[in-house]
Amino acid sequence: MNATARADIDRLLAIMARLRDREHGCPWDVEQDFDSIAAYTIEEAYEVADAIDRRDHAALKDELGDLLLQVVFHARMAEEAGLFDFDDVVNAISDKLVRRHPHVFAGARYANVEEQTRAWEAIKRSERSANGEGDHSALAGIARGLPEWRRALKLQQQAAAVGFDWPGPGPVLDKLAEEIAELREEFARGDRDRLEDELGDVLFVVVNLARHAGVDFSRALRRANAKFERRFRRMEALAAGAGESLHRKPLAEQDALWEQAKAEERRGGP
Repeated sequence: MNATARADIDRLLAIMARLRDREHGCPWDVEQDFDSIAAYTIEEAYEVADAIDRRDHAALKDELGDLLLQVVFHARMAEEAGLFDFDDVVNAISDKLVRRHPHVFAGARYANVEEQTRAWEAIKRSERSANGEGDHSALAGIARGLPEWRRALKLQQQAAAVGFDWPGPGPVLDKLAEEIAELREEFARGDRDRLEDELGDVLFVVVNLARHAGVDFSRALRRANAKFERRFRRMEALAAGAGESLHRKPLAEQDALWEQAKAEERRGGP
């Protein structure tokens, strides 16, 4: 790290220390702890992903800064508690990167990406054993604090790493149809517990299908959300343009406006 970069980091650390100063800092910043800040850390990570998805590089710069602030915030609280500081965080990730990339830093050779992935998981298992963790399952080490769709993906990836996987998307689609049929049955029965169970199975298979398609589940859902919002807002505009309110229209007329909004998108706009 050059002197300018180090000075920039030191300035950020000094700002965070000032914000946390119990006499002269910001009351809101002072009263925060690891638990209260965790939700903001997750939120900022999603905002980084959103900026990437929108290809908004100016926003990405700002959102990465917000995410870096979360790291600095947690590190400052840890330093105050005598646990570790920001430099410890940097050194820990640097050491981990070197340790987990022997093909870059230690002369190891892997035949392909799959072999490298298996070696990566083996290194992680070795690290867990060295830390005294006794769980030797292929599914060990998957954080429980992840969004559940992300944890489902991790579980599937770990299982696939030892060969427990569908051979391709075809069987996954068949499994999805099977799970949807079972879900239909539970809707007919009306058992809420079983309905939740079967809906969970459907969602788990959908995550698996996205994995086999090579599609990022979160990004696909963000695109679907954006599409729905865009079309729904257009429905509202169409209704307002006719001097009407969307919520007063019957469902059939709302559906007609939805189809109009879709048709306009296909033509490239109103």
